[in-house]
Amino acid sequence: MSLTEVHDYWNRQSCGTGVTDAPKYSREYFEEIEEFRYRLESEIFGFAQFTRYKGQKLLEVGVGAGTDFLQWCRAGTEAYGVDLTEEAIGNVRERLAIYGLQAKELKVGNAENLPYPDNMFDVVYSWGVIHHSPDTEKCLSELARVCRKGGTVKVMVYNRHSLQSYYWWIRYALFRGKPWRSLSYVLHHYMESIGTKGYTRSEWADMAKRNGLAVKRIDTTALEFYDLLVTRPFPLPIIAYGMAAVFGFTRCGWFLRAELIKV
Repeated sequence: MSLTEVHDYWNRQSCGTGVTDAPKYSREYFEEIEEFRYRLESEIFGFAQFTRYKGQKLLEVGVGAGTDFLQWCRAGTEAYGVDLTEEAIGNVRERLAIYGLQAKELKVGNAENLPYPDNMFDVVYSWGVIHHSPDTEKCLSELARVCRKGGTVKVMVYNRHSLQSYYWWIRYALFRGKPWRSLSYVLHHYMESIGTKGYTRSEWADMAKRNGLAVKRIDTTALEFYDLLVTRPFPLPIIAYGMAAVFGFTRCGWFLRAELIKV
């Protein structure tokens, strides 16, 4: 897996933009994207705490369609945004113009080599991005590097021991007669862009500590749409609920969230 492959996958269509048929860059286009994201991932608000950081210097790594970045701008942060793809930066520039908002800076950049000096930001935020990078730990080290001492790094990656991971393993390993395939193999080859990774809490905590970050909290999101198969035909939601009871309702959510402090 190469960075070029990851770039090309996401440059075809930014994450979350496929949920609307409205004309691209129209107000309706952006509002449908926002409604869908926060209906499915409402826990983002409690995790990001957008309004808490008014006036602070904020970097979002992997702006995608710009839905969270818009909230940072609305909240009055000094917002910088970077993304691997030109498509994402185009989306965000158009989005800010529609709503009459301004960012401090938007640019194309690689999370493995962020184009900013050491200790520049009060907050560094990344939701569901760096697990797609060829070198996720290098990304985390970069998030830590550009954060000031005592500053906050908030990041979400996929939880390898999640219901979602097991569903994909059933589909792409068990049902294909290859039960020896690991969860990591299945995520790498079949989840979104090639090379996608999932982590455990302990792996992520160890990675954070190796890169000068103290763990304030690491948890998984509450079980939701992705986990409980609520839109799938009967009896799949019942099976999903049973699996959640076995693996633990507070442990097998798809999103692994970490709030980290630079020491």
